[in-house]
Amino acid sequence: MNTKIKTYIGLLLILISSSCDKDFFDQVPDDRLQIGDIFKRRTTTEQYLANIYNRIRTQMDWRFDNSFESLSDDIDVTYNDMAPFQLNIGNWDRNTSAFNRWGHYYQGIRSATFFIQNVDLNPEVPDAEKTKWKAEARFLRAYFYANLMMQYGPVILMPEELLAPDATIEEISLPRNTYDECVEYVVSEINTAIPDLPMTPVNTREWGRINRGMALAFKSRVLLYAASPLFNGNTDYADFKNLDGTVLVNQQYDANKWKLAADAAKDMIDFGQYSLYMERDAGGAIMPYESLKNVHLTDWNSEVIMARVSDNFGPDKMGSPRNVGGWSAFGPTQQLVDAFFMSNGRPITDPASGYSETGTTAQDTRYYAPGTSNMYVGREPRFYVAITFNLSKWINNDRGSNNQPVTIQMYSGGNSGLYNGRNYSRTGYGARKLVHPSSTLEPDRIQGRLEVQLRLAEVYLNYVEALNEYDSEHPDIVKYLNMIRERAGIPQYGSEDGMVPVPGDRDAMRRAIQQERRVELCFENLRYFDTHRWKIAAQTDGGDFYGMNIEATTSAGFHQRTVFETRQWKDKQYLWNIVQDELNKNRNLVENPGW
Repeated sequence: MNTKIKTYIGLLLILISSSCDKDFFDQVPDDRLQIGDIFKRRTTTEQYLANIYNRIRTQMDWRFDNSFESLSDDIDVTYNDMAPFQLNIGNWDRNTSAFNRWGHYYQGIRSATFFIQNVDLNPEVPDAEKTKWKAEARFLRAYFYANLMMQYGPVILMPEELLAPDATIEEISLPRNTYDECVEYVVSEINTAIPDLPMTPVNTREWGRINRGMALAFKSRVLLYAASPLFNGNTDYADFKNLDGTVLVNQQYDANKWKLAADAAKDMIDFGQYSLYMERDAGGAIMPYESLKNVHLTDWNSEVIMARVSDNFGPDKMGSPRNVGGWSAFGPTQQLVDAFFMSNGRPITDPASGYSETGTTAQDTRYYAPGTSNMYVGREPRFYVAITFNLSKWINNDRGSNNQPVTIQMYSGGNSGLYNGRNYSRTGYGARKLVHPSSTLEPDRIQGRLEVQLRLAEVYLNYVEALNEYDSEHPDIVKYLNMIRERAGIPQYGSEDGMVPVPGDRDAMRRAIQQERRVELCFENLRYFDTHRWKIAAQTDGGDFYGMNIEATTSAGFHQRTVFETRQWKDKQYLWNIVQDELNKNRNLVENPGW
């Protein structure tokens, strides 16, 4: 992939296609220009906007750039010398700087504000285009604030008039706004931007630039998080205050916040420009495996709302097993493996599911070889899309003899199991969902494609979750949840055959929605934030974490639940620490609770 694109576009969401005009995304501001020169020419102004886009971060590398997936209960990153491992075992205090994004996003906020204030000075850009560019920058500013809020909670809303570079410490010492004030501002900014954003890309050069659908979808996420228990009447934060005594998280539960979230998601659904991605066979039947795999591999398909260019080295190299040239570094936990449904649509904890952990199968299928443990037999298609397990078949034939798929052996001494090196999964599983079957490794030739950051399935799940909390009898809950299950190839709730009954009350439906969300959106950088906003991370993110017995030298010994790590949890981890350097810059900035 073009190095210039990777370096300077970063997060710009563009179509990877020979027909795509990449001029906009190839632009790099000349740092020798005086700041006032930026808005004299079209090219330099557009370059400046491109670098604001560049503040959107990749979600693909769970080792270095983005830790949130590897800090969730879904994933282990094998290497003990990397930050995720250290944070998970409790080596984390107020001075820990790993994955702190406070300064990164505030730089983006300042740049977006500067752009909004000055773009009208450009004599070469038509007024209509300036209006659209300002709407893009306005959304990006709101997006940066929202990402800060996901990580840190209530933040500082900066003045519309930028502070001077030589401002005194008193002038820059601004207090945090309340969380509700932050949400109100972000939603207002998105609403202001929406009318001036295009419905869809005007031409291929516009692929990836902010449009109306992106803004509507992201607003649904912001409001869903605001309605969730961490920020909606969380009395644990009663003493979370500014220096002047202002309580930063509202202490009164407000059910109407769920309605606002549901309405925002429904607005996006009714926008009508997107649909669940489905591949069908010659007879018109949905092919669940192909649909679920390729929704992440088919650029700008009908479901993709927001995406970015990525080198995809992370998922392909880290998610592939060693015997095909991968590093086996992303290991799904047993907790995640257990979350996937059976093919009859029931969870494995349901006595009627047919799940068994004893014995093996003699079957030879497209997914696994004879001798596979019964715990992996009869699972739903999303399981086979997402998880590499012992004796599963690899997703392409590149290393197979007689053009037959490679069988992955995860036990000690197996072709991808424990050995005297460091590239093996400590859980006995691999993360294959985002791996492209056309990528080859050794040497690495990573197949180019987009990194999907927001898709329609998330909006459907946002909608049903919010609706269940606000109006638990609403028929749309089952309707849209079943649309997700239909595409996944499992029986729908309340289907005529009676195979899977509708969950009986709000609490049961909440559990069903949370499980569906975990399975459908696994490895998409949402699980960490979901368990935090639901205020269940104390139960999910600490204690013993399980995988298979990777030290066993046979498959029979391998299939035993084994603790691979004991993670430490403290309630202060619901919000990220603000590093001391940032606190030193601002006398009115209070640290998050517990740090």
